[in-house]
Amino acid sequence: MTVPIATSAALVSLRSIGFDFDEEKPALILEGGGAPRSIALLGSRQELPAEVTAIVGGWSARIPLRISRWGGPELAPRSGVYRLSIDGSAVTAGGLELPAPQLIAGLTRVVLDSGPDGVAVVFEPPLTDRERGPVQQAALESDYRAADFEPLDAVFFESFFGRNASCNPLAIDRAIAARRPDIARYWSVADASIAVPEGAVPLVEGSAEWWRIRGSARLLVVNDWLRKRYKKRRHQKVLQTWHGTMLKKLALSRAHQGLRPAIATVRESRRWDAMLAQNPHSARVFRRSYAFRGPIWQEGYPRDDILRTGDPAAVRARLGLTDDVTIVLYAPTWRDDRPDHVDHLDVARFAERLGPGYVTLIRGHSRTLLPGEDVSAPGVLDVTGYPDVSELFLVADLLVTDYSSVMFDFSVTGKPIFFFTPDLEAYRDQLRGFYFDLLPVAPGPVSNTMDELLAQVTERDAVGVEYADRYRAWRERFNPRDDGSAGDRVVARLIESGFLP
Repeated sequence: MTVPIATSAALVSLRSIGFDFDEEKPALILEGGGAPRSIALLGSRQELPAEVTAIVGGWSARIPLRISRWGGPELAPRSGVYRLSIDGSAVTAGGLELPAPQLIAGLTRVVLDSGPDGVAVVFEPPLTDRERGPVQQAALESDYRAADFEPLDAVFFESFFGRNASCNPLAIDRAIAARRPDIARYWSVADASIAVPEGAVPLVEGSAEWWRIRGSARLLVVNDWLRKRYKKRRHQKVLQTWHGTMLKKLALSRAHQGLRPAIATVRESRRWDAMLAQNPHSARVFRRSYAFRGPIWQEGYPRDDILRTGDPAAVRARLGLTDDVTIVLYAPTWRDDRPDHVDHLDVARFAERLGPGYVTLIRGHSRTLLPGEDVSAPGVLDVTGYPDVSELFLVADLLVTDYSSVMFDFSVTGKPIFFFTPDLEAYRDQLRGFYFDLLPVAPGPVSNTMDELLAQVTERDAVGVEYADRYRAWRERFNPRDDGSAGDRVVARLIESGFLP
């Protein structure tokens, strides 16, 4: 069966779809007639371009299933639905026979389907038949709960539910690797697209090995909830690092908190043996918002160590940014009522009005990684999928944010901060609520129109002088121990407290 494709070029047809299972270079293989200009799989915030070769009677295309992003290692595509596009047009399968689902061990599971919107290629985590599906997961969880695990001198890390390897857990991983290289390090990852630190072992969530290590590792380091599937063992300790100092209210502090969420919050916090706080403000909030009764270590944030010790030139190179541009980082928080919406500024227009000499990086919250699509416009680089936001702080010349906790990390750099808050009253009074009034203490100007923001950004030196006293007071309040050594201090506490052998 041959499927014709409507394109502006000469008639292009798709004749077959299959796989190349080469261990080092697995790929999706397509063949057809005509002369296509481009072939790709288009997913949410990711594109997999094909390598197209002319053959007798048509063309052959190879779509690699190991790809590098941001100059990193070659890994699996991010899980999700991708549409097959040839010369910009969707492809319908018609009567074309599609291959059966295929598990590429350790990489991904590929499912091909076809509907009115065209051929869909679905990438899933590389779980085996024994691990995939609700029945199999229920059986693995049952075994996990019943098992008497042998304690393992290892650390189980998880960041943002396995969406990446970043934040405080990543910095603590680095410090443990330097001080205790004998300790095994495992990372919980949503799929095989997540890069983990050198020397660490990725564990795909839901795999049999993920369940085993989660029950045997002596220490778990997480920056969000462990979720209800976790059962604590006597030999285990949990360090909850959280993922930012908070302006906006969370957990038990939020208005209209129902009984069931409140009970779940308290149950979750009872699983933690210690919490990490960036400053006294955070420590007070954790006591109240999570009813946490254990020790809170105020050692600064390990994730900000890189802001004192990192190499901005290396990050610029990874991003493809030259030294002659001013880098604006726009990093808004997510909205509970619009989780798929990131761009509250209209960065395309903002970058256009800034003009040459500027590049605007837009970084969505981790919860907005999968919903939505990357912003594509001149002078704009969407870095929502970049693995570690701390590296973006290194290269940015200034920050534009709203209510995000990035304001408390970026201030470690001493570089200008601007607040764009067109929905301030609604967010503060109706959606989330604040722990303190931002307006009198903000370390930079607060605006609610693009015109105001542009005027402030282009006069950032004068703005820096105007807000110098506020900025200094802010850092004294929120960054008292962010000196580049927080990770080392946290690891020392882990050893002293018996969390690490």
